[in-house]
Amino acid sequence: MRVVVAKPRGFCAGVERAIEIVERALEMYGPPIYVRHAIVHNKRVVDSLRQKGAVFVEQLDEIKDPASRVIFSAHGVSPSVLEEAKRRGFQIVDAVCPLVTKVHSEVRHYSEMGYTIILVGHRDHVEVIGTQGEAPESVVVVESVSEALAVYVSDPEKVAYVTQTTLSVDDTKEIVTTLEKRFPKIEKPSKLDICYATQNRQDAVKELAEISDVIFIVGSPESSNSNRLVEVAKSCGIKKAYLIEDTEGLGRIGTLDQNITVGISSGASTPEVIIKELLSKLKDLGATNFEELNLKEESTKFPFPHSLEFSTG
Repeated sequence: MRVVVAKPRGFCAGVERAIEIVERALEMYGPPIYVRHAIVHNKRVVDSLRQKGAVFVEQLDEIKDPASRVIFSAHGVSPSVLEEAKRRGFQIVDAVCPLVTKVHSEVRHYSEMGYTIILVGHRDHVEVIGTQGEAPESVVVVESVSEALAVYVSDPEKVAYVTQTTLSVDDTKEIVTTLEKRFPKIEKPSKLDICYATQNRQDAVKELAEISDVIFIVGSPESSNSNRLVEVAKSCGIKKAYLIEDTEGLGRIGTLDQNITVGISSGASTPEVIIKELLSKLKDLGATNFEELNLKEESTKFPFPHSLEFSTG
């Protein structure tokens, strides 16, 4: 069995920043540090931070001490959540990915200009909920080409679109093309909102699909970008493309043929330690040849909130 691991894979700059923000806050202030929603969509990461003293909540009213420090997850929150946190007197630490913040800024900009904003994304995803909250009266969520064909706007001359950062690049292009045909004057972001890491990982999976018989994407079922990687693999003709959280996921797949090439990648919130565990398990199952498909180096780093800046030595 041959195993090929795609690179880039795993943590992106926004995820690394969010996790380190929680760790720095715990080190500087001590537990408990409250985090609204999972800081990133990965159970292993969340459990590790919980053991260090992070307390994860879905609603701010779960926090009883008004002097508490609250961290907002990488996915972003709506202004109403931010205002509620201020009203309750919480000390706020913002771990929202800067690329998500960019989309929020675009929504505010177009809303102030009186535009209808079409938000291309999955309406139940926490990132989309937060983005729509910037201008709920002006934002319309569109999930598919069929919805793009049917969406109604009051003034076709004043329409703009933004996108969820973790969508499939190819799917987004189809929807955007449909919107541009329907609304020739539609305003678009200065740069595509889909983040660099999402695109890089999807490009790597496309290359992986050219040499693989089976592809495993390691990531959480709640992770949008991990699910999109599976879709990309299948769109490239890989019928056996699976999303697994860890080595236990292999047990649900069945026996692997020894004369195949197994491709592996992971979503942007998956720690590298899980990939190492998977490779070890595949070795136990008979894999003898391990390779890395190195396509692009990533060097992006995002700054930390000023309140958490300190020398790490």
